[in-house]
Amino acid sequence: MPGGQYTNLQQQANAVGLNDEWDKVKEMYADVNKMFGDIVKVTPSSKVVGDMALFMVQNKLNEEDIYAKGDTIDFPESVISFFKGDLGQPTGGFPDRLQEIILKGKKAITERPGSLREPIDFVALKAELEEKIQRPASDEDVISYLMYPQIFLDYVAVYDKFGDVTKLDTPTFFHGMRMGEQIEVQIEKGKTLIIKLNSIGEPDSDGMRILYFDLNGQGREIEVKDMSITSTKAIRKKAEPTNKEHVGATMPGSVLEVLVKRGDRVSQGDPVVITEAMKMETMIRSTINGVVDQIYVIDGDQIEAGDLLIEIESK
Repeated sequence: MPGGQYTNLQQQANAVGLNDEWDKVKEMYADVNKMFGDIVKVTPSSKVVGDMALFMVQNKLNEEDIYAKGDTIDFPESVISFFKGDLGQPTGGFPDRLQEIILKGKKAITERPGSLREPIDFVALKAELEEKIQRPASDEDVISYLMYPQIFLDYVAVYDKFGDVTKLDTPTFFHGMRMGEQIEVQIEKGKTLIIKLNSIGEPDSDGMRILYFDLNGQGREIEVKDMSITSTKAIRKKAEPTNKEHVGATMPGSVLEVLVKRGDRVSQGDPVVITEAMKMETMIRSTINGVVDQIYVIDGDQIEAGDLLIEIESK
């Protein structure tokens, strides 16, 4: 495992509830790497191996299960993309049987993926981005959006809401300030803010708190929402593993997009929901032919592994 990925994968494991199974994740990483043919592991190929390792530990799968039950398993999108050839061809090629299981009939790319792309119209791309972010876009913005479209838009949303948080030191960014703590924030050359958190008020009935602090020696206060006061997390029904009409979440995370609506007719293998966990997308597919009877989630919902997402009436 590349050194830089070790800490990133550990954070991903913690985020999906596998912090107590980190040793298993590391062992699975080695197993997956061998399954994939001991590929060269650099970003993003190393992440593909990590995504598959997390997925298998989360769902209590081993190599034998993949070969025995792979036709009914919804693999992470990064894994599907890799075996499709979107990242190019690994030395020695893909393991044929594993590629067949993961792609489920999708056509693989057998040449350099870049040769199949149309030339980028940077003028049109810049106009598209500026329409989305509602401000002029720099060349750096355009390149970032081209390479990581959704991640860049997420970054812009955070920036618009909180400002340039890159000015904060790492502990403050991740954990916030402690009572009585004082920090210095250099917002530009020669301009530093000295901030001291004095006290935090009790929450009101709406969960709002007043934060009292000094800004360059002057007393200030601000009202903020304490997101820990009340939980809006829904308690969801769980999918029954033996019920083929139940479509369940394979990983904890969030719903990126529900692809069907009630009454839609679906066939075995049709995608019905896209979920995301720590930037790892998974396309969840119907395992039967039928009609969508119930949908229990909407785009953006937080989910846990095993949550019932959709019911499909067998036809």
